[in-house]
Amino acid sequence: EYMTGGRVAVLGRAGRNFAAGMSGGVAYVFDESGDFENKNCNTEGVGVGALDSGDERQLKTMVMRHFQYTCSTVAERILSDWEGARAKFVKVMPNDYKRMLESISRVEERGLSGEEALMAAFEENIKDSARVSGN
Repeated sequence: EYMTGGRVAVLGRAGRNFAAGMSGGVAYVFDESGDFENKNCNTEGVGVGALDSGDERQLKTMVMRHFQYTCSTVAERILSDWEGARAKFVKVMPNDYKRMLESISRVEERGLSGEEALMAAFEENIKDSARVSGN
C-alpha cells in the first residue's frame, strides 16, 4: 500500500490506485498491456516515465535475482526477450522525492556532502512552490 523508500520491480498486474501512498522510492512496473498509467496508477503525486540506462541496469539485475531465487516463469520470459520487454517497463517516482534527489545533486555539485548536502537540499526544496504539501 505505502512505499516510502527503496526500489521495487512489479512484474505482475498492478491493482487500482497504485502509488496513492507512495512518498519515496522508485517502482519499476512491467506495463505489458500499456494501460497502467491511465487504468491503475494514481498519478496525483507521482510521475510515470521511461527508464534511463541506470534504471535499466538496476532493473535487469533485480529481475535476474528474482529469477535466480524463485525460478519465476514471468521473470524468465522477460529476461529471454529483454530487448522487447524493457520497453514495456515504466518508472514510477513521487514528484517530491524526485525534486529532493535533484536538489541533493545540485548542492553536491557545489561541493557540499553528507549532512550538509541534505540540509541544504531540504532548505532549497522547502521553498519550492511545486511541493505537494505547499508548506
